[in-house]
Amino acid sequence: MSVGTSSAPGAERTARPPAPRPGDLAELGIDPDQLPDGLVVADEHGRVICFNAAAARITAVPAGRALGQPLETALPLEDLEGRRWWQLTDPYGGLAIRVRQPERNLLLPGGREVLVSARYVRAEPTGPVRRVVVTLRDTEARRRTERSHAELIATVAHELRSPLTSVKGFTATLLAKWERFTDDQKRLMLETVDADADRVTRLIAELLDISRIDSGRLEVRRQPVDIGAAVGRHIQAHVAAGQQADRFLLRVQRPLPDLWADPDKVDQVLGNLLENAVRHGEGTVTIDITPSASPREREDVGTSVTVSDEGPGIPEESMNRVFTRFWRGSKRGGTGLGLYIVKGIVEAHGGTITVGRAPGGGAQFRFTLPVAAPAYLT
Repeated sequence: MSVGTSSAPGAERTARPPAPRPGDLAELGIDPDQLPDGLVVADEHGRVICFNAAAARITAVPAGRALGQPLETALPLEDLEGRRWWQLTDPYGGLAIRVRQPERNLLLPGGREVLVSARYVRAEPTGPVRRVVVTLRDTEARRRTERSHAELIATVAHELRSPLTSVKGFTATLLAKWERFTDDQKRLMLETVDADADRVTRLIAELLDISRIDSGRLEVRRQPVDIGAAVGRHIQAHVAAGQQADRFLLRVQRPLPDLWADPDKVDQVLGNLLENAVRHGEGTVTIDITPSASPREREDVGTSVTVSDEGPGIPEESMNRVFTRFWRGSKRGGTGLGLYIVKGIVEAHGGTITVGRAPGGGAQFRFTLPVAAPAYLT
């Protein structure tokens, strides 16, 4: 039975009721236009008495046109099978013990999908419905999240397949034909298995970091950090791996403020930025460490680290996507999650990170961390 017809008391009146009084909305105890979700409220006659700004945006119906209209007219909804939802649920004439409709996907005119839930307000448990409170949410944010999760799963599956295939192949070969290989051949195969196992471990660590960043649960265990020494260790590791020592230029402006940060996570940030500069950049990789203004309020100083290279740099149109998931630039390879994790780690410290063009034309990443000491020392 339709809302606003014989199923609702007084609904047979055709005259449009006056606009809702301030007291009607005061009963809600909220300012409806400040809500992020759409809110539509109908009175005991099935007429709309509240249609907030978010509802107007989601439905593309001006609030002034919806107020005073029957609920099914102001908010014509259909289920995914094309049935009229208000006739199907019959909030005013349906079961007297029903108090709500759980959230579900419904369609607006034109086929636009929205998430809708409803609450039936009664003066007494089985009494007549005094208010129908409807909330609306756009599905686009959920779809973006679902697409992002699907992309993450596909990327991880692809990245895991290669090292696991290698590990399985080499171990199966060694087990089946151990006596046929020389010691050098066995060592080479085992070194490959070890490297692939490390790759799987790094990927799992990245996934755990992403999960913690997305849920706001990334823990930062602050300790004193010598940022200059940390950068020096990363440079030495690249030199030991075959890079020329003169490819790196480290400049430290002293005195630096004492920095309290999570040393493992700072290493993760530095390792990612330096590896990107070495792998994707050209020429000299310059690392500048300087005192700077703190990104936090009520703090005067922070520490900034700038990593620059002399390669082709990042195109202007890609600058705003560098710290998003799966961004890989012009070169393929890797998961495209590293810079997303870097940004999450820096922000978990209360810091900021930016990307731009270096004086030599390459990419320039700059992150700034506050020097804040742990709570037990403040």
